[in-house]
Amino acid sequence: MRVSVTQFVTLDGVSQGPGSAEEDRTDDFERGGWFVPYLDEAFVQAASDWLDLADGLLLGRRTYEAFARDWPNIPEPDPFTARMNALPKYVVTSTLTQGSWNPTTVLTGDPAEAVRSLRSRPGGELQIHGSSRLAASLLSAGVVDVVRLAVAPVIIGDGRRLFPQPMTDAGLRLVSHDSTPAGLLLLEYETTGAAPRADYEGSPALP
Repeated sequence: MRVSVTQFVTLDGVSQGPGSAEEDRTDDFERGGWFVPYLDEAFVQAASDWLDLADGLLLGRRTYEAFARDWPNIPEPDPFTARMNALPKYVVTSTLTQGSWNPTTVLTGDPAEAVRSLRSRPGGELQIHGSSRLAASLLSAGVVDVVRLAVAPVIIGDGRRLFPQPMTDAGLRLVSHDSTPAGLLLLEYETTGAAPRADYEGSPALP
């Protein structure tokens, strides 16, 4: 399977609390709900197409518990409910011993090694939704294959960033890009290893 990361981010890289003011108040964050004004039919279709690629969901403990609380109670005909509830879930945690949102497998030990084992299996994608800390750590560990970003045209100026510093660098290759009528930028990248570097050898400075 390929490991993919799907994240909603602002132009200044914030991924915290996209869905509502109360979604994630960690560290007294008060600027949640910044993604919702830009939801439109084009984005819903794109997100549905991405979810069609999933053979499993890979989640951190905090996101897993929020999803396990909410998704079983979201009624049809929401376009995602049946698939989100039916897909196998893998939760990376040191505190849970079992899950309540079945089918769930609790991954213990080193997260990167556990994900490498899953990644070696045949299938589609193992998708990380939310779980920004897990996404960043696995990208640093070199076990992420695809990064999908839905970039909202807004600068929040506070909150947890998707890619914190410091972390291991990573090279990415843009494989698709689109925009929605509401203004979201949809970007898909494949990872290419370490970030490339070079020295500029253009025109020398004039004396």
